[in-house]
Order: sequence, then C-alpha cells, then structure tokens
Amino acid sequence: MYGAQLIEALRAEFLEGPNIADAAESGREGQAGEGARSIPALQSVAQGRPRAALEFFGVGGEKMRAAGCDTVVDAKDLAVVGITEILSHLPKIWRLFHHLIEEADQRKPDLAIVIDSPAFNWRVARQMKKRGVPVVYYVCPQFWAWRQGRVKLLRKYVDKALVIFPFEQKFYRDRGVDAEFVGHPLAELSRPNVSREQYAATFGLDTAKQWITLMPGSRRKEVRMNLPGILQGASLLGGDFEFLLPVAPTLDPEYFAQFLIPAHELRERVHLVPEALPALAHSRAGIIASGTATVEAALMDLPFVMVYRVTGMTYLLGRSTVKVPYFAMVNLIAGKKVVPELVQHDFTPEAVAGEVRKIIPEGAARAEMLEELKRVKSRLRGSNGGAGAPRRAAEAIRTLFGRQVSSPGLPTVNNLPNLP
Repeated sequence: MYGAQLIEALRAEFLEGPNIADAAESGREGQAGEGARSIPALQSVAQGRPRAALEFFGVGGEKMRAAGCDTVVDAKDLAVVGITEILSHLPKIWRLFHHLIEEADQRKPDLAIVIDSPAFNWRVARQMKKRGVPVVYYVCPQFWAWRQGRVKLLRKYVDKALVIFPFEQKFYRDRGVDAEFVGHPLAELSRPNVSREQYAATFGLDTAKQWITLMPGSRRKEVRMNLPGILQGASLLGGDFEFLLPVAPTLDPEYFAQFLIPAHELRERVHLVPEALPALAHSRAGIIASGTATVEAALMDLPFVMVYRVTGMTYLLGRSTVKVPYFAMVNLIAGKKVVPELVQHDFTPEAVAGEVRKIIPEGAARAEMLEELKRVKSRLRGSNGGAGAPRRAAEAIRTLFGRQVSSPGLPTVNNLPNLP
C-alpha cells in the first residue's frame, strides 16, 4: 500500500513540478507492520523523456500493479517473518534479489527508492549505490528499536531517509543520517463510509451484539503463533460478542480454517472479512498483533489490546537487542503505556480476556485510552501543512533528485557499472 500511494504522489509531484524527468519505481505492497513488515522499491527517473511518461518497476503486489508498477518480483514471495523461517527461505530470497538487481542493470534507473524491509533493502541500496544511483529510504528500518549499530548502513548507502514516526527524525539525524519526518502514510485515512447496518448485512453479523476485531498478523507464521491464543482469549469473553477476522492481502481465507476448527464454540461467531478498516471502525474493541494494524486501530479510534508471540529462540535472540521500553507503536509514539502489551509468556487467554473486559464498557479505562489514541493520531500526522505523507515524501524525492542531477560529476545512467 505504501508503494502504491507513493507512485500516485510521485506522478502528481513530477507532473506539477519542474520538467526534470520521467520515473520508474516499485514498492512495498500491503500493511505492514510495526512493521512489517515489508518490501523494497526501486524507482527510476530517466532524463530526456516526455514529461508524462512515468515508469515504475520493482517489487510489489496487486496494489502496486494497479498503480502502474511493473512488479518484476511479487511481494508475497518475500513475505516471511522470524529467524528460522527466513533461514529456510534464503535461497529463494537470494534468487529474487539477484533477479531484481539484474532488472535494474538492464533498465538503468537514475533513482532508487527502498521501502521498509531492512534485511533485503540495505543490500538493494548497497548495489544501487555501487552503480552511482541515488537512494531514498521511505518507511525506514526501526534501528532505533534494535541493532542500532546498523544505522551506519543508512549513512553509507542512503542519500535521504524519509521517516514516518515523529521521534525517528532526531534519532537518525543525531547519528549523521539526512532524515526527514514526512508523517505516517496511514495518518490521513478517513473512516469507511459503509454503515454498521450495511456492513452487518454484507457479512451476516448480528447488530444487537458488540463486535471485536481479531488481527493476528499478515504472515502465515504470525497467524500460526498468535491466532490460537487470540481465539482462546475471545472464547472466554462469552457469547455476547461476534468477532471480525480481516484476511490480510498476503493470506488466503482457506488458511484460517485449521485454526477455527478447534474453536468450535466460536466458529459461528468468527466472520472472515476482506478489509481491516471497516472492521476496526465498527468494532467495540480489538485484539491485535503488534504491527501496522495497531496504528490502523488507533486511527479508527478503536480501543485494543496488543498481543504478540514468536518462537522461543527468536524471542531469546531478539529480546536482548531491543532498545525500546515498549513493543506497541502506539505506546512508543505516546511515550507511555496507552494500550496493554501481552507479549510471549504474558500472552495468555486469561490475560487477553481480562484486558478486553476493561475497555469494553463505558468508563474511565475506555475514555482514557480513546483520548490517548487521539493524541497519537495527531502526532502521526505531523505539522507539515495539509499534505499527506506520500505527497510530502514525493516533494522530498523531487527536491533530492533535482539536487542530484545538477551535481557535477554525478554518473549518468549510461555510465553505471555492471554487477561484479
């Protein structure tokens, strides 16, 4: 989604701005998550072509393709999470990486944009930099949370870092990275215009009951680790609720059947739905895995409980490197605990049900969380005028590109070296 938004903003920015260039890009598809979450983007801006002939290529999914990107690598093929899963997919990911670089060598981009996915994208950035291609990083890696030493990769391979959380700008600038806060790409989302009654009729929901949205993650392994505990917690809430389970674009509805079969007492009350935002907007509360979905819930003014579980080995290896006091992005932005965090051993069915019961009824706990979520939403928008994050990012990219093409000695696309 971020890449598709950026393509549209770049088209508008380059067409309205000086007659510099023509562009080609690919970008991240889908949500992500605190990220995840995430796929690279390559953009090529070639001089001397007609002003309206924008071309985009790289990595993406359906939304990227719909926005006009030639996706030479499908985003689904890179949607893996966890140390052990990544290791098992390394040969495939390596092949896709080389395919992407070979495509770049053939098409000779003048500008590269990488989006999120640091493990994949810093290697893309390094290869582009070796070829004299300026690099922009949009939705920067969360090096402030873990492995802070890797900031040196941004200093070395990235010309401009476009960050989406307000505290990131200072963190990266203090470490020598040219960083600019452009706001969060989701911050301008408006509430879906479908009414509760229309939504209920479409998905067979009972309007007399309160609804709770369940979001276990956007990747198979996340769902495998999180959904059983979420369903067990939901079952403890009793029969007064119906549950909405949005299916991420990276997953198939059939995948969820294996988790719903054991949850026989819930099966008739769990409804698979295709989009997250209407579910979040019309629910009373949420049980949501750490990731971009927590930001979406905040933007839809939905009180929620954050949960997350990984393999024991991943937790053991990762916990010692985490440098932040909170897991939930909402809490990091607020600088305090706004939503409960049930992680690893704290993520039990009893704890989930207990925390949800606190925010379901009207009262101080619910009112306080709603007020804090509004403050978080305001911070995500930033104060850079009325433009949304994709448009502000496009403005920064055009400014950088104009600076680069006017710099003496910048390699032209015809002089880029080949792969070693």
